[in-house]
Amino acid sequence: MKIRPLHDRVVVRRSEEEKTTAGGILLPGSAAEKPNEGEIVAVGQGRVLNNGEVHPLAVKVGDKVLFGQYAGSNVVKVDGEELLIMNESEIFAVLEG
Repeated sequence: MKIRPLHDRVVVRRSEEEKTTAGGILLPGSAAEKPNEGEIVAVGQGRVLNNGEVHPLAVKVGDKVLFGQYAGSNVVKVDGEELLIMNESEIFAVLEG
């Protein structure tokens, strides 16, 4: 199944959770923090402005992005995979390099 977000929304696949701390301590699943980064898997057409024009998004499919802890509170399952749906404005930065 494919998913196509509308307007200025993006679909993000969250990166894997960290299983160990920086000091090397193994964390159980419930204690591991969910990462605030992921990869964009789908984007909408853009934000519709008041004059009817569509402003394209600054991100594209494949971009690695950083987002806030509470961003993407809309979680959907597509083909057994959990994906986040968020507005482009909830993305803080694109990771390059």
